[in-house]
Amino acid sequence: MMTFFRPLLAVLLICISGLSLAQNLKPVNLIVFPGGFNWPVWVAQDKGLFTRQGLDVKVTPTPNSTFQLTGLIEGKFDIAMTAIDNLIAYREGQGAALGPDLFAFMGGDTGFLRLVTVPEVKTYADLRGKEVSVDALTTGYAFVLLDMLERNGLVKDRDYTTPAAGGVLQRFQSLMDKKHAGTLLISPFEVTAQARGFNVLGSGIDVLGKYQGLVGGARKSWAEANRDSVVAYIAAFSQAVDWLYDPANKEEAIGIFLKNQNNSTRQAAETSYGVLLSPKEGFQKKAQIDMEGVRTALLLRSKYGMPKKTLTDPTPYYDASFHTEAMKRAR
Repeated sequence: MMTFFRPLLAVLLICISGLSLAQNLKPVNLIVFPGGFNWPVWVAQDKGLFTRQGLDVKVTPTPNSTFQLTGLIEGKFDIAMTAIDNLIAYREGQGAALGPDLFAFMGGDTGFLRLVTVPEVKTYADLRGKEVSVDALTTGYAFVLLDMLERNGLVKDRDYTTPAAGGVLQRFQSLMDKKHAGTLLISPFEVTAQARGFNVLGSGIDVLGKYQGLVGGARKSWAEANRDSVVAYIAAFSQAVDWLYDPANKEEAIGIFLKNQNNSTRQAAETSYGVLLSPKEGFQKKAQIDMEGVRTALLLRSKYGMPKKTLTDPTPYYDASFHTEAMKRAR
């Protein structure tokens, strides 16, 4: 009789253990832009890295920067994977709402920014008289676009116009429909575009040098009250990046990419792997922020942001203490 019940008892214990673990997980509402640059988040979910750090992470895609940042400020979301410039803008009163306690607690990437154009536009000069779409003219990635075009002899409103077309997914679709002549896309969207005959005129990092793109950001008040959750998030994200950079995991990593990146192909995933994990501009190892890259973002915001402000010191926008604590945990 006891032999008969032992398998049932084992299953029951496993179920109770799983239920107990789920009940002890701390919920984190994460908001992200859609795209392959979420690969570390997908890995952390798929490999159970968030769970091992005691987190239950719910991911929400955002249609644009305004939705993401206002939702973060209003407490609808806990953490945002967003451009460092977005946090700066909303702290400094240059966004759609005021977020004086927004800050970054980790790095993510260098932006992976590419200027992509319709097949008929093969050079910067071909953009004269055309529309080049942006998320919103108040965003840092729009500033990167303006600077790239200016360095190539094109001035906004004189040589081209900048209609707002929404977040990267919306801009990508508008470009594919040829509603606009060009836009700044984040990898791996340019991979799909090139496969369809569209052109890449240049990359942000080649034009600007060091640039801090994506970061993990939150409200300082929430982060201080939930310090362990922030530290756990950084640790899991960093472990996911380490896992991605290990060549032994490439096949499994591509499988995770294809599972999460809708309508992607094996070829696109392979190309994305090369871009997003490149030594020059791939995911920032150990989720380490690039303070020189933050300074570049500040210079661009000082140049193009409204109302005009001179911003030079990156330290108010980043608290390294969370990252330092996370690195001890991630070992």
